Amino acid sequence: MAIPAATLAAFMVGALVLNLTPGSDVLFATASGIQGGPKAGAAAGLGVGIGGIVHSCATAFGLGALVAAHPGALIVVRWLGAAYLLYIAWKSWHAVTPGPDTERGALSPRNAFRRAVVTNVMNPKVMLFMLAYLPQFTDPAVGPVWQQMLILGGLVCCTGTLITSAYGATAGWLGARLARRLGILNRVAAVLFGGLAAKLALDT
Repeated sequence: MAIPAATLAAFMVGALVLNLTPGSDVLFATASGIQGGPKAGAAAGLGVGIGGIVHSCATAFGLGALVAAHPGALIVVRWLGAAYLLYIAWKSWHAVTPGPDTERGALSPRNAFRRAVVTNVMNPKVMLFMLAYLPQFTDPAVGPVWQQMLILGGLVCCTGTLITSAYGATAGWLGARLARRLGILNRVAAVLFGGLAAKLALDT
């Protein structure tokens, strides 16, 4: 099975434009980087990519379409995701801010990764995007459609992981320097997480 080069090129251009545009995933990685430093921001980007792979697999094997066909299920998933983001915001707001003589790292890379995976998996907008985007670039004449979806989904998740991790690491690098002068970085991250929760809850 070989996806035509023209189709693959068009797909990658669209995926790169999407990944470079700051969205919920980028904001999540940025907030993680601000709170935990470059490693936490990069780990959040990796977690977002893993969550995207879950959605790609769900789309390829028909699970995404099954969930999307039941609006009640989408509502439940959306509100659970918003509640989880609010919990993260609360934890961030009340996190102990490191002093000038302590090592910054209120959010460990492991926790940033875990949070990102859960948040991305529980975001129905990612699943709906995969359902709308991936099938447009498949062709039954090329081979099994589910295999094409897995390949395309893997590609968009790989590019998304690299770009989102770069955003998160950059935010962590800048935040590490700001932390020497400001003691509010955890609360800045909390506001970002809270904003993401509101956006997820209110989007239809």
